[in-house]
Amino acid sequence: MAETFTQDGTALVVRFNGETIRVEPWGPDALRVRARPGGRVVDPHVSALLPAPEGPPSAIEIAARSASLTQGALRAEVRLQHRHGADVPFEPVLSFVDSATGRALLEETRPHFAGPGPRSFLPLASDSFQLEASFKSHDDERFMGLGQPQHGRLDLKGTTNALVQQNTNVVVPFVMSSRGYGFLWNNPAVGRVDFAANLTRWKADATPGLDYWITAGTSPQAILRAYLDATGMPPLLPDWATGFWQCKLRYRTQAELLGIAKEHIARGLPLSCIVIDFFAWTRQGEWKFDPVDWPDPAALVAELAELGVQTIVSTWPTIGLNSENWSEMREKGYMIKTERGVPAINMFPDKDPFGLHFLTYYDAFHPDARDFHWDKVRQNYLAKGIRNFWLDSCEPEIRPAHAGHLRTHLGNGAEMLSAYPRLHGQRYAEGLAAEGIDDAVLLTRSTWAGGQAQPIILWSGDVWSTWEDFRAQIAAGCHAAMSGIGWWTTDIGGFYDGHADDPDFRELLVRWFEFGVFSPICRLHGFRVPDGVPMAPTGDPVDYGRDLFSIFTDTGGSNEVWSYGDDVLAHATRLLALRERLRPYIGEAMASYHQDGVPPMQPLAFAFPGDPSKSAAEQYMFGPDILVAPVTRPGATARQVHLPAGFDWVHPASGETLPGGQVVDVAMPLGFAPVLVRAGAAVAAQLMDGAE
Repeated sequence: MAETFTQDGTALVVRFNGETIRVEPWGPDALRVRARPGGRVVDPHVSALLPAPEGPPSAIEIAARSASLTQGALRAEVRLQHRHGADVPFEPVLSFVDSATGRALLEETRPHFAGPGPRSFLPLASDSFQLEASFKSHDDERFMGLGQPQHGRLDLKGTTNALVQQNTNVVVPFVMSSRGYGFLWNNPAVGRVDFAANLTRWKADATPGLDYWITAGTSPQAILRAYLDATGMPPLLPDWATGFWQCKLRYRTQAELLGIAKEHIARGLPLSCIVIDFFAWTRQGEWKFDPVDWPDPAALVAELAELGVQTIVSTWPTIGLNSENWSEMREKGYMIKTERGVPAINMFPDKDPFGLHFLTYYDAFHPDARDFHWDKVRQNYLAKGIRNFWLDSCEPEIRPAHAGHLRTHLGNGAEMLSAYPRLHGQRYAEGLAAEGIDDAVLLTRSTWAGGQAQPIILWSGDVWSTWEDFRAQIAAGCHAAMSGIGWWTTDIGGFYDGHADDPDFRELLVRWFEFGVFSPICRLHGFRVPDGVPMAPTGDPVDYGRDLFSIFTDTGGSNEVWSYGDDVLAHATRLLALRERLRPYIGEAMASYHQDGVPPMQPLAFAFPGDPSKSAAEQYMFGPDILVAPVTRPGATARQVHLPAGFDWVHPASGETLPGGQVVDVAMPLGFAPVLVRAGAAVAAQLMDGAE
């Protein structure tokens, strides 16, 4: 056993029973762990980690049957553990402890004493394995992060989570633990993670090896900052993006879009951005405007800019069989294929000719394919003044989501497909930077670890217009923030099934609008039931009036703030004015995110980790001074609010001051800010202005 533990520079290397484990410093208080059967470790196909920073040498100690590596506040301990009745008599087991106190942070374990081991590799081929990594579970441990799960739970403990990018379910495999560590599963493979009562287990369906990163910190802020330092600090959000975004499915023509923008201005309503949704193109995979509906995009962009309005356009990474680029991209190997080489992956409508078509996705894992795609975008959009892009359907949205059935430039899709949206967005970010454009954004439906270093705004996808889905978005936004994604938004009102004449939907829309005003990005969007279609009888499915795909690719119902009657318009007008007053405050919060890694949307467990209020559901801090408590039940005009201790809190709607450290019932009238503000905070004046 003398050669089990060796030192390689600053790294500790363990070789035992045909497996190699490499533990090395990767930040001031952080370690990277890689393992693989055989004599060497390998990198994943796509890594989220930046190169390891230079720093003081780690402290490595080696004994006969154990070894340790200390890096700042974190120490990795490896011991050869004797296994009675198991498949092996000895095996290396890793633990991570607080180097100052020796308190255990994270410890490997076996699911069963007989096997498999804490690191289980099932060979799939010579260079790929099905992998499971198992760790001890603790009853008092709480987890946040993992991207954007949609189960609505603020604590991940007790959940099972698919590591599969899908519409609304965004995989960023980083979690923050209440035990004082952050953990990045540095693996783009599809898989699963279970935060069970008896075990925490990470699984990759297919991967070349184990790779994870762990950091210790004295506060949630320190842990999140360490993660951002390791994967990329966020840029500064352009000031224009803190205003109101108008969107619907979909504005069909240049004249219609311009008319809506002018109507906003004529009504005195603030408008920072208007969105050109999908099917503004000729065909899927040509990445250019349809000249019939959009005859002069450059003139449109210029006229909107004169009105103070930015333009953003939707592009999809899909290619149809009838696209002018299909043959060239197929011949050059620029498209994702099945393992049998067939390029048609999905069925979805296209515009010319209208109807269902076979589609595939360009291969974002192929650098030349990324360049090809961006070159089309540069020629057909950037050259016409478009600088902001909506990267929709970029999971990629393949149905059914069987990644192992796909073949990319780098190998089988199961090994890497979670990283597709990050590479897709990365090429846009690089292209914009090369053009000297530093005030553009990318609205994206998915991303992966490290995506926050790009100018991306993550939105929560095509959620339903229900109270249940609304409640889930609060937790989704908090988890995204704890995954490093501070630029986040949701479709105000939800995406599917909203009917303009439905009183319940109107109430939901206003409550969602209240939440949207206190979200990092404030954006109205949705696929509304077309105008004039009567409401379906209670209990029946929502009726869109005709074939859903025809409506979906044509246009939904009106979705402007004046589309829902005078009462909704009055509430929306008040809330939009409030958002405008808050923009300097939001800009400061965005600067803090850019400089220090503190996201504008913060769960209470992040902002007040030692306070009893930290586990309160459906509450969060927006910036340093605003406590947001959205009303998420129909008919409610008040709700319970947990007030963090150590401050007095002012209720803007009433002007009442409430001491912290208590749970109170607070009136939350419809159409007003669902918030309390720290007494004495400068932003209180903006919130009080206009309160009734």
